[in-house]
Amino acid sequence: MNKIMVEGINQNMDEIIDRWIKRMKEEKGERFFHFMPDHLVEKTSREFAVLMTSNITDSSAANTERINDFTEKVVRFGWAIKFVNKAIDNFSDVVYEFLEEKEIINDSNLRAFNVLFRNWINPLRESIIDAYSTEWERTVSLQKIALQELSASLIPVFDKISVMPLVGTIDTERAKLIMENLLEGVVSQRADVVLLDITGVPVVDTMVAHHIIQAAEAVRLVGAKCMLVGIRPEIAQTIVALGIDLHEFTTKSTLQRGMQAALGMTNRAIVEVKAN
Repeated sequence: MNKIMVEGINQNMDEIIDRWIKRMKEEKGERFFHFMPDHLVEKTSREFAVLMTSNITDSSAANTERINDFTEKVVRFGWAIKFVNKAIDNFSDVVYEFLEEKEIINDSNLRAFNVLFRNWINPLRESIIDAYSTEWERTVSLQKIALQELSASLIPVFDKISVMPLVGTIDTERAKLIMENLLEGVVSQRADVVLLDITGVPVVDTMVAHHIIQAAEAVRLVGAKCMLVGIRPEIAQTIVALGIDLHEFTTKSTLQRGMQAALGMTNRAIVEVKAN
């Protein structure tokens, strides 16, 4: 029975893939099959088809390496877990309907094929979704680490003046990292003035402001001054509405103005030099 099914699928693989792609394009909110280049859609679809038929002869023989390679790819393409699940359903439905059309599945063997499909799809679905979940968690973890490394570095821009650009949402875990990098950087760079640039922080609420105030206080305790820059009008309105007190340290609307003020604090200024 398994051999008959495998032969039926392999002999008509191109037609099965075409039908599957058509169904996937009809899925609500689908973007991959509509916007990716045709050759990439064809290649990914064929890889998926090969993966889906890899364990028909033995439901326990799903190719782990092939599953991991495919799930890594679709996570990178942005497939959601719901979309992966729908892809599995659509493929098994297309295969079943195609085998019925070819009369490989008929009234005499219907029950046997139903059992075969169940033993084929269910273990494979579990393997693919487990691999997808693992890959997704790994990807999110790597992205989180990368964001932390990129957005919590103290950068020396002038002698005694350093800048820390903050990007993204600031939660308690990131605030701890910011504090550690900030204090270590102030000491190692011997900074007198530190500019915290929140231009890339989308929302400043009470918790974010609390973390910023703590950071500024910590900088003051190690002998430096802290300045908050990048305060957009909507952020200023939010700070006022929440009643957050930022009077303890200097604030500027842009990094440029903050840098001018920082130079003034260190008895320096940028001047234009006339050409001879």
